[in-house]
Amino acid sequence: MNSKKLAAKIAELMLEKKGSGIIIMDLRKLTNVTDFFVICSASSDIQVKSIADHVKLETKREDEISWHNEGYTGLSWILLDYVNVVAHVFKDDLRKFYNLEGLWADAEVTVIREDEDKK
Repeated sequence: MNSKKLAAKIAELMLEKKGSGIIIMDLRKLTNVTDFFVICSASSDIQVKSIADHVKLETKREDEISWHNEGYTGLSWILLDYVNVVAHVFKDDLRKFYNLEGLWADAEVTVIREDEDKK
């Protein structure tokens, strides 16, 4: 699947596990390192792991396998690198601290609303 569809799928999977503040950042005009960041917040270590595990499992079922993973030892920020899409699952406080949204403020941002899963 293309990177835009993969980013949307990852956002949907994060929503299924009650990730909050989900956004998709389109970085294609800003860098050639990756096309999209998909970012969400979680309220606990357990939820961070649960969201990341769900994303890994369900994307693997669609033959999309993360090339690199980081953060499983600390469980405060898990990064799943699909090369053209990078998923970030943050604990609330760490997301504010690292402020990826501020660092990439020129990116086009799509906000995924939590109530979209109730449609």
